[in-house]
Amino acid sequence: MKDFREMYLTWRTNTYCPRLKEELAVIEQDSAGIKERFYKNLEFGTGGMRGIIGAGPNRMNIYTIRKATQGLANYLHKQAAPDDKKVVIAYDSRYMSREFALESALVLAYNNIKTYVFDKITPTPLLSFAVRELQAAAGIVITASHNPKEYNGYKVYNRNGGQITDELAELITAEIYSIEDVFAIKTADRQEAEEQGLLVWIREEILEKYLDITQKLILNEDMVKKAASSLKIVYSPLHGTGLVPVTRLFKQCGFTGLHVVEKQALPDPSFPTVVCPNPEEDAACAMALQSAQQLDADLIMVSDPDADRIGVVVKNETGRYVQLSGNQTGALLIDYILQVREKQGKIPSNGVIVKTIVTSGMGVEIAKKYGVGHIDVLTGFKYIGEKIAEFEESKKHTFIFGYEESYGYLVSGHVRDKDAVQTALCIAEMALYHKQNGLSLYARLQQLFEEFGYYLEDLININLVGLEGQQKIAEIMEYLRQGPPPAVRELGVVTLRDYLKSEEVDIKSGKTSPLTLPTSNVIYYALDEGAWCCVRPSGTEPKLKIYLGVKGPTLQTAQARLQQLTQALDSEIQTFLNVEPSNT
Repeated sequence: MKDFREMYLTWRTNTYCPRLKEELAVIEQDSAGIKERFYKNLEFGTGGMRGIIGAGPNRMNIYTIRKATQGLANYLHKQAAPDDKKVVIAYDSRYMSREFALESALVLAYNNIKTYVFDKITPTPLLSFAVRELQAAAGIVITASHNPKEYNGYKVYNRNGGQITDELAELITAEIYSIEDVFAIKTADRQEAEEQGLLVWIREEILEKYLDITQKLILNEDMVKKAASSLKIVYSPLHGTGLVPVTRLFKQCGFTGLHVVEKQALPDPSFPTVVCPNPEEDAACAMALQSAQQLDADLIMVSDPDADRIGVVVKNETGRYVQLSGNQTGALLIDYILQVREKQGKIPSNGVIVKTIVTSGMGVEIAKKYGVGHIDVLTGFKYIGEKIAEFEESKKHTFIFGYEESYGYLVSGHVRDKDAVQTALCIAEMALYHKQNGLSLYARLQQLFEEFGYYLEDLININLVGLEGQQKIAEIMEYLRQGPPPAVRELGVVTLRDYLKSEEVDIKSGKTSPLTLPTSNVIYYALDEGAWCCVRPSGTEPKLKIYLGVKGPTLQTAQARLQQLTQALDSEIQTFLNVEPSNT
């Protein structure tokens, strides 16, 4: 790559976009600003790419979008049959999302690849469904999920409707990186592309079919038909794409007690009512909570801007609303689905749930009760989607449920990515079922804790931005790879799993054994008494993510154990960060 100053001058000379030209002019004397935008290319991986909107190769703009799409087009020309070169594109409510989607379509059209583009903002799971429905070779979603308003992103999906995984990502990445002159990439004329049938706009038909199929996921049809209207639900789409599909689905199914948070209902790229549109954060649920208190609602649900994640808030035994963790919601869903399926005699003998390695083991224990197995995959829902495709081909397992701790769930494989819309329906049905039996979701969760043990988890995010931050992350991972730090080792580390080396090390004996999952820059410590911690760099943000989990016979013992583990690992890493980086 050229020197970042040279690259800046190249962009300033060749950029025709007025907004980008203005930004480049403003930072002319800002050496740090220039370096941050031009010292590297925005990375493309299994999660696609995500970054701040702006000028330069380390930003999201029409040129980085064109480059990624040209790389995808080059890959499709080499791999796909002539009649199979179709791509579906969806986009969310963020700044530049529609523009980026259209740029992508016109690059593909110039490359004689037929593209179907949703004519309105669309949830990510609906894109996954559409790829399969239209038998496309690939899909693209323009979204930055739950990131702040300054961000946007670009995700690629395979022909099975799942996010691309490692092997495919490497092939596409190689094509992207082989493009030397981003300004030489050609786009088709929109009108000509439409006239030639290379740009086709998707209207209502895909959404209608998706809603009809999703409605069939209801397990207790008679109960829903008789009592759905009695459940009071508050829902917020956080200014994103969830409003239309969720409200239409709930109306179809008879959940007329759905109340939408008015100030967060309409799409708005500025996300004016939240700092960050992430349902994992309490602040994002604040307005929904106010509405629920006024209505005395049974249930609160909040989806992120591209409607693939969903947060749940329920009443505790004192009537106070509390937010469930992603792991807790997952455990409740597994319990409900398997409980009802068992009564109906519909648990397949080869049924499995699929979860990520950083997701709680509580759901696994619940599944065991019903004779259902589980499969662990690396962090990222793409690996869950990959497993569903494998099951479809091999028939070895039947997919029942997939989930990850970060509020992502999948009830049915007609979508191959996490789906807040279908999950919202299942959560509502589950809440109605327990209400009919005199229980709240919170009360049912307490029953599960009593039966299976108190599982508690925590997540530490350490933000490390820029080039220096990347170096720090690399140094921390290498440090942890050498073995558990003293304060953590003292808590009873049993094994160290290094997914980059694909090996597990027994701490006491030093013996190693192979790991079967794909290689990934992840360190996992398994401790005694069911505790664990896992560290990995974020694939989409400049941060180090530290996951922790414990199990205890009582809530108090679990809380104490979690606090002890969290403090030990956090203090070790903070101490490491205060040490000057090595010169070697």
